Amino acid sequence: MTERLPDPFADRPDWAPRPPRPVEIVPATGRVALRGRRVQVGLPGLGWRGDLRADDRVVQGSRTYVPVIPEHEWYRAEIEQVEVFAPLIPVERVWVETIGTRPAEPARPAVGLRLVSLDGPSHRDPIPVVDADSVAGRRVVHVVDSVEHRDLRAVTETYSGADGDICVRITSEVDWYRWAWRGQAPSTLEVPVHLLWVE
Repeated sequence: MTERLPDPFADRPDWAPRPPRPVEIVPATGRVALRGRRVQVGLPGLGWRGDLRADDRVVQGSRTYVPVIPEHEWYRAEIEQVEVFAPLIPVERVWVETIGTRPAEPARPAVGLRLVSLDGPSHRDPIPVVDADSVAGRRVVHVVDSVEHRDLRAVTETYSGADGDICVRITSEVDWYRWAWRGQAPSTLEVPVHLLWVE
């Protein structure tokens, strides 16, 4: 018998959600809004630092700067309406995370060593939680009916839920950071892993 078995999902191409759109990183020197956006700062050839948020550009003399705040401080300033220190970074050293377009073909996960250019910060394509080595504390995207829910964090590693599904508990980033500065446990949602990607 050399015939292939029929694909049980051939008539249901939407049985699993499509991966979310990837994050693309663009220079802040372009025409992109900055307030509240995730940014990375650094120098080509040296390195990059992330988990930062930006405020609107500031012009001093002939130079343009971007106020950059650690992400947890940005959330605290926005929620509690407090002043926080924001160093001014030259705009040419700031890169903005934007949501890219979905590729025509799904990306194949890279196996082994991954080399990148040091000319600008790089970012990986979203990977299914089932393929991640660990997820607690990482940014995740929850896809429901082709709608991407972002600005979420995984609170647990994978575990077996009450219904037998493999799940992860997630929370909003606001609650994730509030947990750090107030000690207030976040409200969480149990999500099956086939609906989650590491951003």
